[in-house]
Amino acid sequence: MDNLFGELRLGHLRLTPLGARRRTKVTASQAAAEYTGRWGWTVATGAPADSATAPARCPCGSARCAAPGLHPVPGTAGRARAAGAEGSVLFPTGRAFDVLDVPEQAGLQALVRLERMGTQVGPVLAAPTGRLQFLVAAGTARRLPDLLYRMGWDDAALDLTCHGEGSYVAAPPTVLGTLGPVRWLRRPTRDNAGCPPEARLLLGTLAYACHRGRERTAEPAWLAS
Repeated sequence: MDNLFGELRLGHLRLTPLGARRRTKVTASQAAAEYTGRWGWTVATGAPADSATAPARCPCGSARCAAPGLHPVPGTAGRARAAGAEGSVLFPTGRAFDVLDVPEQAGLQALVRLERMGTQVGPVLAAPTGRLQFLVAAGTARRLPDLLYRMGWDDAALDLTCHGEGSYVAAPPTVLGTLGPVRWLRRPTRDNAGCPPEARLLLGTLAYACHRGRERTAEPAWLAS
């Protein structure tokens, strides 16, 4: 599954996906079969993966849609269509998991810190839109405002969102237009696929990294350097 894996850099650090191993190129239908058969996740199929560049704003109306222009074909939830190799694979969030969505740089910084602290991070997606998506326990989107309030981040303007019930995120090996494929930065495992981490274990570190990233972009160029 070479095209499911990516390599991202954080300064001098190189973050290679854990458990990556050399395989033949996987099709969308093969990936969907693994997600449903091996991990028990619901999947849906959407528009062809090699379609035109994803629109700036998805027809669904969400400004932060994680699967722009690739919403599922009616009646495909839970299975891949016969032409799945030519389409996109989507995860309906709010069922087996929700997804915390942050800028790539902030996500990488948080990931390094969390793993150094020994925190058990679940599967992590790297989208070619410059976002990292952390799979967390279902119901997080509904509880997110309260969680941020309890952690003291409710007043901060954070570039952090959560995809929950009624939303979709693109799954590997889906290609987002000309931007490139969605990849696993941390693959699902037997330990975390059926029991993703509670958001409170990751949220504080993610929120801090997003806040620091926003502060740096607001600094004068001479000071930020």
